[in-house]
Amino acid sequence: MLNQLAHLNSPPATRREFLKRSGIGLGSLGLAGVMSDDTSSNLYASSGLNPMAPKQPQFPGKAKAVIHLFLNGGPSQVDTFDPKPALEKFHGKSIPLNLRTERETGAAYRSPFQFKRYGESGIEVSELFSHVGESIDDVCVIRSMHADVPNHEPSLMLMNCGHAQFVRPSVGSWVTYGLGSENQNLPGFIAMCPNGYPIKGAENWQAGFLPGAYQGTYINSKHKDIERLISNIRNAAGLDRNQQRRQLDLLQQMNEQHQEQRQHDAELESRVQSFELAYRMQMEATDAFDISKEPKHVREMYGDSVQARQILIARRLVERGVRYIQLWHGAGQPWDSHDKIEENHRRLAGECSQAIGALLKDLKQRSMLDETLVIWGGEFGRTPTVELPKPGANAGTNSGRDHNHYGFTMWLAGGGVKGGHVHGATDEFGFQAIENRVHVHDLQATVLHLLGFDHERLTYRYAGRDFRLTDVHGNVVHDIVA
Repeated sequence: MLNQLAHLNSPPATRREFLKRSGIGLGSLGLAGVMSDDTSSNLYASSGLNPMAPKQPQFPGKAKAVIHLFLNGGPSQVDTFDPKPALEKFHGKSIPLNLRTERETGAAYRSPFQFKRYGESGIEVSELFSHVGESIDDVCVIRSMHADVPNHEPSLMLMNCGHAQFVRPSVGSWVTYGLGSENQNLPGFIAMCPNGYPIKGAENWQAGFLPGAYQGTYINSKHKDIERLISNIRNAAGLDRNQQRRQLDLLQQMNEQHQEQRQHDAELESRVQSFELAYRMQMEATDAFDISKEPKHVREMYGDSVQARQILIARRLVERGVRYIQLWHGAGQPWDSHDKIEENHRRLAGECSQAIGALLKDLKQRSMLDETLVIWGGEFGRTPTVELPKPGANAGTNSGRDHNHYGFTMWLAGGGVKGGHVHGATDEFGFQAIENRVHVHDLQATVLHLLGFDHERLTYRYAGRDFRLTDVHGNVVHDIVA
């Protein structure tokens, strides 16, 4: 490592090396050694050449792992965790708010779902997520989220990567860059999405300009068989473990010679690391992704849906030291209910509510909730007004809601957040955040804080600048920290 840092601190020997250090390509793993922030520089100090070795945060964090439940498409806040009685009164009438939406909307549209108070905190939760309501005293509901624009693509990039337009590392990549992983036989950052990719695909879990080792590993969680769930998990060549190990050792020696001739290119280093990880995964992944090893009562608690399976797998992964797991509801944007919101939201919530409630209870029973941060939400919310029929946009009925970035709901549980707490508020109709507003950058700053990082000091030098997840924005929401 010292030799590598000495090499990086010396003047570039070739034009290629100069360009690489200037920001073209992924950059080098050893760039951390010349970053201006001493704490960030030390992220590699104890890890040798293994970028995923466990690292200490900047200060003691409450959370050690994250499970992000991503309801891609945008769930409606006024139908889930932000009840608005005024919508009943104004149903079918104009409301005294004139906010520009992506599509044309009309009168107020009341929620077709009943709300009920749960727990000692008495927080109101929709019937759609009654199972979450049973654990509401462990949940912090943020009703004052807001983003920048009402479009899926930029809002997904903002929520996942901290910037709506430019290529930036994802939250999971920043987290594993800062903390590494406690399990070297599994990827530190896993993204599961059944039936294909969400909108923007792998950009949602990209490493960006960080070393490629921090890229999220995609799993198509619709499959049950381990061979289909993880491609090439078995050794097709029929080699035993010792033979395969000797083969990889030889390949490693050849790769080291190849790297030395190319100034330890980070992209090559990431590829070499992937070979080693794939070898180690052949043993541990087979066990981690096999939920049949769970007791029957646990499987029944989660349910039998695809969502139930991937949420239970997430708990098994966190239990084994995986650092960041993102669970997408499905390919495309399933929660994008421009039409028939009652039918669609009821079906979608029915696929995941039981399993989410089970996850919260299961983590708590295993004394894991305090160190596991669970995040729930989409890229934005939905309007309290009805979306007007438009050819090509919906089915032609007044029964759906448009995108809404002005005010929406997300919730956090475990990992050091204040349970049984509601933070912020939208207006009386649920359209715009007006009290204790929380921007996406603020949420990201708070997540890093719970993990033990100052979001302004977790940086990576690229193209002559120290970049961070929150760019030049973000404030920690201390009111939601326990």
